[in-house]
Amino acid sequence: MKDMHTKLLRMGIIGLMLCAANAWAGPASIQGIVKDASGQQIKGADVRIESVDGKQLFKTVKTDARGRYVSQELQLRVYRVTLLVNGAVKACITNIKTKQDQATELNLDLKRVAAAQATTEQKKGTHMVWMPTRTGTHLGGNWVEVDEYGKAASGSNVHTGTGEDLRRQQLTQQPGSLPGQGPTPPP
Repeated sequence: MKDMHTKLLRMGIIGLMLCAANAWAGPASIQGIVKDASGQQIKGADVRIESVDGKQLFKTVKTDARGRYVSQELQLRVYRVTLLVNGAVKACITNIKTKQDQATELNLDLKRVAAAQATTEQKKGTHMVWMPTRTGTHLGGNWVEVDEYGKAASGSNVHTGTGEDLRRQQLTQQPGSLPGQGPTPPP
C-alpha cells in the first residue's frame, strides 16, 4: 500500500512540474513593420494570422501610424500571414513559425517589380479580396475575385452600392423579386 501511495505522489509531482513548465513558457507572437514600394510605413493595413491552409483565422491586427504590428498570445506552430491594404491582398507568406518566449519578426516590404522583370503571368494573375460577413447573416466572410481596379469580377455575384442605392431598390421593387429579373416564381 505504501508503494502505491509513493507512486501516486511521484506521478502527482511530475504532473505538477509539467503544468508549471507549460505555464512558464511564454506565449508566442509575430511582429514587424509594413512598408510600401517607396519605403514609407503603411498605417491601417490589416495583418491576418491564419492556419497554413487558410481555413482558420486566428487574429487580425492593424498597423499603427509607424506601420508596426504585433500579434500576441499565439500558439507555437506554423502560420500563414496575409497582408491586406485597403481590402486588397498585397502579400501572403505561408511558412511563419513562432518561437517560444520570443517574437517572430516578419517585416513586409512591398517593393515594385520593374516592368522588364515582371512576367506575363504575374501581370495577368487573379486578385482576391476578403469580403467580411454581411450584417444580418450568420455566414462568415469569403474571398472574392476582383479586377486590377478593385471592381468585382464578372459573374462573382457581388454588387456594390451605397445605402441610398439599397433604399431606392427596396422602394421600387416588388417583394420577392430579384434585382433586374422581376418577381420570383413560387416554389
